[in-house]
Amino acid sequence: MGTQESNEQAGGTGRRALLGAAVLGAGGAVLGLSGTARAADARHGRGPGGLGDLPVPTVIGHRGASGYRPEHTFGAYELALDMGADIVEAGDLVPTRDGHLVCRHEPEIGGTTDVADHPEFADRKRTKLLDGVSTTGWFTEDFTLAELKTLRATERIPANRPHNTLYDGRWDIPTFEEVLRWQDEQTRRRGKQVWIYPELKHPTYFRKLGLGTEERLAKLLRRHGKDRKNSPVIIQSFEPTSIQRMNKLVGNPLAVLLSGANSRPWDFVETGDPRTTADLITPAGLKEIASYAQGIGPTLDLIIPRDSAGNLTEPTTLVRDAHRAGLILHPYTMRNENPFLPANFREGSDKDAYGDVFGAFQAYFATGIDGVFTDHPDTGLLARDEFVNR
Repeated sequence: MGTQESNEQAGGTGRRALLGAAVLGAGGAVLGLSGTARAADARHGRGPGGLGDLPVPTVIGHRGASGYRPEHTFGAYELALDMGADIVEAGDLVPTRDGHLVCRHEPEIGGTTDVADHPEFADRKRTKLLDGVSTTGWFTEDFTLAELKTLRATERIPANRPHNTLYDGRWDIPTFEEVLRWQDEQTRRRGKQVWIYPELKHPTYFRKLGLGTEERLAKLLRRHGKDRKNSPVIIQSFEPTSIQRMNKLVGNPLAVLLSGANSRPWDFVETGDPRTTADLITPAGLKEIASYAQGIGPTLDLIIPRDSAGNLTEPTTLVRDAHRAGLILHPYTMRNENPFLPANFREGSDKDAYGDVFGAFQAYFATGIDGVFTDHPDTGLLARDEFVNR
């Protein structure tokens, strides 16, 4: 089935009618989709023009179609749309020295740009403590936007994706304001609303540098009329207090990202809050998150843990518990290559070959998740078609 045909069949309310069943939580009851969709919309407060317009499970292009193009480039973003992604994660937001928000996975850009090839910036190389981790390289906050625009994007994991290096140097670093204009252009050109899912990176770190990112993001969203409940922009962060701050600044849908169960959000570390992610995913923790956010973005291991050999075990109750709290779940990240898959879905002797990613998708979809981030949106869409039509 071609991408366009597949996307049309999977889109909007017609897509919801195709879902034969949805599993609500680990071991939960199986309900006919029409009832499930209505119940989910009521639970999440979704209506026409907002999150309720998105197909479930939602396929989110992780940093674009980053399995095929260098991440956080317009090449990766547009390819994700061409493949049919429901949302594009455009992008991870970090500030420049002069206060512009740009799209890079991290503020350290030595691994995602050609900055090391620019002798004029050799003296900008630094070692900094980034959320408690000593990190050496070049940092966006040490460059003006004009200086960053002289750099070109490169593949972040060339050892795993040597084919992506073909596209090194073809795109520059996008600003988030350029992304907002691109979103409008693509919506007009494609005749359907384009959704984006930006992430605030290291907000506590940047606030201590006098570069608070929440206010900058809110200002841009207001300027472009995209700061409302039904705006096609979902905002995410690993720091709960950052999402709480955004909840006071804008009306957008918000999501708290969740790392490993034993990890602590960096804002908690800075303020002395002793809670870990394990505390946040209890029913009480999820209820608190639901007081200021509409969703969570847990690592896939919080949905189905892996054993010591890397194989999937039994699902946790997180999906059920989050839904009971009124939260949607968009876990991360599905990738096609063997190193990133659970051990029982890896295939062949080539460590970077594609494994049984369709089997892995089915296992995660069956838990009742509302969507998933993937580096390979085309694979995710095919897996969804298989899941909902089986």
